[in-house]
Amino acid sequence: MPSYKLSWTGERTPLEKAGDALTELLWPPAGAVSLSKEDATVEDGASAWRLDAYFEDAPDTEAVSKLVSEYGLRNGETEELPDVDWVAHSLEGLGVVRCGRFVLYGVHDEDKLPNEDGDISIRIDANQAFGTGHHPTTAGCLTLLDRFGGWAPKSILDLGCGSAVLAIAAAKLWERTLIASDIDETSVSIARENAALNGVGDKIMSLTAAGFDHPEIKSSAPFDFVFANILAGPLAELAPDMAAHVAKNGRVMIAGLMSEQEDVVRSAYEREGFRQINRLEQPTWPVLLFVKT
Repeated sequence: MPSYKLSWTGERTPLEKAGDALTELLWPPAGAVSLSKEDATVEDGASAWRLDAYFEDAPDTEAVSKLVSEYGLRNGETEELPDVDWVAHSLEGLGVVRCGRFVLYGVHDEDKLPNEDGDISIRIDANQAFGTGHHPTTAGCLTLLDRFGGWAPKSILDLGCGSAVLAIAAAKLWERTLIASDIDETSVSIARENAALNGVGDKIMSLTAAGFDHPEIKSSAPFDFVFANILAGPLAELAPDMAAHVAKNGRVMIAGLMSEQEDVVRSAYEREGFRQINRLEQPTWPVLLFVKT
């Protein structure tokens, strides 16, 4: 089955923001995006960049055009590609990612691991589920998680787990069993494979669920810690359910919102009795940590 690539050229900053939006705000999202320098002869390199977005199925070009127009992008080129796993192909060679103690890598970079004392290595190979650690939301969550000291929550949920990077990190850091859930069945299957690949398959229960709507999730509540790396709209909508399923003094790590959406999401959680206790600064994709009071 063919796949599709949409491409734009221009200045780096708007292309970078548009690439983030295509994987985070569009539905169905782009399977992968890549940003590369195209023409070094352009003065200062300001307009010398190319954004490629890959889709497994024919994208809704009208929805894509409307989304990227917010970043000043026009007239993207569409190309039908041969039957190749372009999602995996575009992610190959992204390199090792370090987020404090956490070191993420693909099988192709196994020989490049730093192997420093205290490192927690997580192998995530290129696939169809969001979360290789290269996106600022995932990397930001891991960086904020690295700040935790001796406190270890007893009950943990990774809500909207994608490839289960955060669930794997928590299982290795805290040596706890936990639940990883996602609305997408493919992501749940990949999450299960990744947990086994990282030696924590017996610690992570991977479930297909929309929000908290699953018997295993309901019976495991209240949770001491919840990861929610999804999108701003669902994050705000989930605030009442989050309050109902998080224990008193429990923590919730929120990501996937853009900086201009931060006030709306924070207000939704404060109305439900949460108080912000930490924030990871990132120009576009902040990460927030709340405690239930």
